[in-house]
Amino acid sequence: MTLDPQVRSKIENLVTSDPVVLFMKGTRSFPQCGFSASCVNILNTLIPKYQTVNVLADADIRGSMKEYSDWPTFPQLFINGEFVGGADIVKQMFESGDLEKKLGTLVAPAKPVKVTVTPRAQQELGAALKDSARGDVIHVTITAGWEHQLDLGPKEASHVSVDAGGITVQLDRSSAAKADGLTIDFIEDATGAGFKIDNPNRPAMVREVSPVEFKALVDSGKVTHVYDVRTPKERETAQIAGTVLLDDAAMAQIETLPKDTALAFHCHHGGRSRGAADHFLKAGFKTVYNMTGGIDAWSQQVDPSIKRY
Repeated sequence: MTLDPQVRSKIENLVTSDPVVLFMKGTRSFPQCGFSASCVNILNTLIPKYQTVNVLADADIRGSMKEYSDWPTFPQLFINGEFVGGADIVKQMFESGDLEKKLGTLVAPAKPVKVTVTPRAQQELGAALKDSARGDVIHVTITAGWEHQLDLGPKEASHVSVDAGGITVQLDRSSAAKADGLTIDFIEDATGAGFKIDNPNRPAMVREVSPVEFKALVDSGKVTHVYDVRTPKERETAQIAGTVLLDDAAMAQIETLPKDTALAFHCHHGGRSRGAADHFLKAGFKTVYNMTGGIDAWSQQVDPSIKRY
């Protein structure tokens, strides 16, 4: 099949309209498929400006691009007029550092990132590195949902490296943009031992805690406002001492509290209380806990005398 000359000319004008052009489903601000979103996320971490073409909005472009580039799917990335590849190739090039090299001077310099590793965490990470492969470093990944992942692995050319007290920490460009001021610690207490990552950039989120952690928060006095998000009938069947039924009066009372007041919620299995916790988080409260598994998990993990139903 031969491309219509007018369509070919139209595509060529689009391909050369910007040093970086992504033919995709949707737009940069609103991708309409996961593969397109993946490419957008990668490009957003590397360059401030690029052009996107929504193939869903132009049937001629959508039908002809596959022949023009000899590539069967979208998205399709072009750099300086040259076809680079689709989502999988773009991802591979990004992870290897080849995409950054291909973009050259178009790449925005990575902003300096400060990461603190406490002395206790340095001990644990240092011990882990001694048992790992030669050349391995610490990798910190911050997901789109602000979950923090700590791993060991080889150095990645495309990642940002930070020297944190003699420990090399690497972050991908997306994580690095959210990591300035990050602190990695190692905590040992009654609930166990493990790494703790504090990120001052993380937006307020409902903090899911186990029944054991929930009890520790209450016993330590860190949380004094604990609410039961169940029906009065359920509460007659079983209840945790010191909790308050979340009725209209309790809702009104919470609204008068300072927004830095820590709130905690539980229900039967954790679903209804999560909804209540989300509500008050959106209302401006900064520290909101939800007990995972609800009173049913409390009965199994903390106080077997609490009746299960």
